[in-house]
Amino acid sequence: MQYRTLGKTGVKVSTLALGTMNFGKIGNTTQDQVTAIIDGALEGGINLLDTADMYSAGQSEELVGKAIVDRRDDIVLATKANMPMGDERNHQGSSRRWLVTALENSLRRLGVDHIDLYQIHRWDPATSDEETLSALTDLQRAGKIRYFGSSTFPAYRIVQAQWAAHQHGLGRYVTEQPSYSILQRGIETHVLPVTDEYGMGVLAWSPLASGWLSGAVREGREVATSRSAFMPQRFDLTIPSNRARMDAVEKLASVAENAGLSMIQLALAFVTAHPAVTSAIIGPRTLEHLGSQLAASDTVLDPDILDAIDRIVTPGTDLAADEKNDAPPALLDSALRRRATAPH
Repeated sequence: MQYRTLGKTGVKVSTLALGTMNFGKIGNTTQDQVTAIIDGALEGGINLLDTADMYSAGQSEELVGKAIVDRRDDIVLATKANMPMGDERNHQGSSRRWLVTALENSLRRLGVDHIDLYQIHRWDPATSDEETLSALTDLQRAGKIRYFGSSTFPAYRIVQAQWAAHQHGLGRYVTEQPSYSILQRGIETHVLPVTDEYGMGVLAWSPLASGWLSGAVREGREVATSRSAFMPQRFDLTIPSNRARMDAVEKLASVAENAGLSMIQLALAFVTAHPAVTSAIIGPRTLEHLGSQLAASDTVLDPDILDAIDRIVTPGTDLAADEKNDAPPALLDSALRRRATAPH
């Protein structure tokens, strides 16, 4: 396993991080299975665990908490808040009111007294940067979080938040957690140059592109990934973007085979090869999945392999642009890009 410094924090983290979205109801995993996966990850050199309050409505945090008892000091523990937690309208977002409560709930579920990295799961247009950053700064000063970061923020919002922190004398986001894979390279255009400019750590999620790069998705083969069951449209080959992904996967499979690598090794090593990326977040649901992904922990791609990937998927390109998670709201809601007209 390789280790890198998380931004400018001085904290050393593994280049593969263990994501826990599949723990609990979402992945149908039990406590024994979760404990075994975490044991295997730690034995394999992973020291960064990433969860979120909304994963299986808090169950993931509970399972992680029980699995890391007596090992807390050896783990860089990250979680996230902002997504809805139930039907109450104020049990979501990035307001001080909710973040203070959400953090206490996460600490209780995890059974710990502090979080190493507390992340805002998505940008909240209804809440000012000053409101959010002031709350996070107070929680940091109280010792309940060590650092805080953003997740899936558009590049311009990352810049705005850095400016707000400087302008108001507040703590700043020291990490960003964007979606990044061979098939979704859009963040190379704007996000990664910005995080590099501000010295932020980057924890890339979905490096296997929701299973497209796991080796299980191939031409003429029935798709059977954990995502295909509840997001079948992402694998419908009548959709042009999915057809483009399948064509790319077939070409990438040849590159991997010629290099003596699995698709998983190719995909994960590509993400961690970018100098702006700190870690790639893997999300195994079984010990078998974990083993196949840990095999990529020391894989380094030669320049000619990276060049071949660039020829298949152009740098800065998202093959499924409609799946971008950091698009400005006005691109998704037509009402936000049309000036209201006064009634006649």
